[in-house]
Amino acid sequence: MAKTCPTTSLADLPSVRHEVSTALTGFLDAKDQAAPGTELLYLTTTLRAFLTSGKRLRSVLCVYGWQAAGGDGELTAAIRAAASLELFQVFALVHDDVMDDSDVRRGQPSAHRALATAYTDSGGPQGRAEAHGLGAAVLLGDLALVWSDELLHSAVLDPGRLADVLPLVAEMRSELMYGQLLDLQTTGRLTGDVETALHIIRYKTAKYTVERPLHIGAAVAGAGAPVLDACTAFGIPLGEAFQLRDDLLGVFGDPAETGKSILDDLREGKGTVLMALAVQRASSAERKTLRALVGRSDLDEDLAAEVRAILESTDARRTVEEMITERRDAAFAALDDAPFPAAAVAQLRQIALVATERQT
Repeated sequence: MAKTCPTTSLADLPSVRHEVSTALTGFLDAKDQAAPGTELLYLTTTLRAFLTSGKRLRSVLCVYGWQAAGGDGELTAAIRAAASLELFQVFALVHDDVMDDSDVRRGQPSAHRALATAYTDSGGPQGRAEAHGLGAAVLLGDLALVWSDELLHSAVLDPGRLADVLPLVAEMRSELMYGQLLDLQTTGRLTGDVETALHIIRYKTAKYTVERPLHIGAAVAGAGAPVLDACTAFGIPLGEAFQLRDDLLGVFGDPAETGKSILDDLREGKGTVLMALAVQRASSAERKTLRALVGRSDLDEDLAAEVRAILESTDARRTVEEMITERRDAAFAALDDAPFPAAAVAQLRQIALVATERQT
């Protein structure tokens, strides 16, 4: 990696992603070399597999937040702060897959499934594989959380900047846990409560995925309140649109493109806006069908097709598409008034399009 990272060379997504990946690789290489025993490589190998895929959306937004706050010149601190978010994301995904009992993540076996397979491949008894995979995945998530802290502190921010960044990181983590808890509490309860579903989206995704990464990057650059407020005005509607798109893809997407099942959300009975709208608008017969099918662990593609037909006939799918467009437009409007450099506005506008029009 070059000794300096001028802003102008990192305006495009591939360059930001490359620099973040380089920082992560260097950090994990050092960890492997300093490990107390080779056993830890068992976890870091799985950790590396998680870090080689993904959109890097949070880390990209962190760097763009830095640029939006007027950051220029050497990018090392912003890149390392951004890379720390990727490690925290691994923590969140690994634990989320354990809670949801998911088999697949990004087209590959989820961490607890991969670790269970690795255990039996190394001679472990088959009867212990599932319990081992779950336990090892919890440890992997914990390790990623601890290392995300360490990587953030390696950004070597001056005490004043660090004092601004750390509360934002703490708030982001608490907000995510709150959103996850709401998600757990509502899963399997089929209701027409759209407001609660939107509340979950705000805390589990909008703040965590968009608003707080922008805040953290901006704080690394020494942003004041006007910039942070503008990040919120842009980030919340975009984050909501991002999750609404994710909910649609979780039911109507192409697994070959998304890398995940389009049955899991239906089998778990996720309390999405999409499902809440359908429950609100369904006829008595349709509502009976939804209650009979959504949340069934043995739901197959034929039964899922019945659910999808109701999501279409109630216009729930169309309404969610409209909600995505409304929120994307609100994010664009916030950029029009934001005190950001023109280049940062252009970058954020482009990422908003990617995040809301994606099919993966």
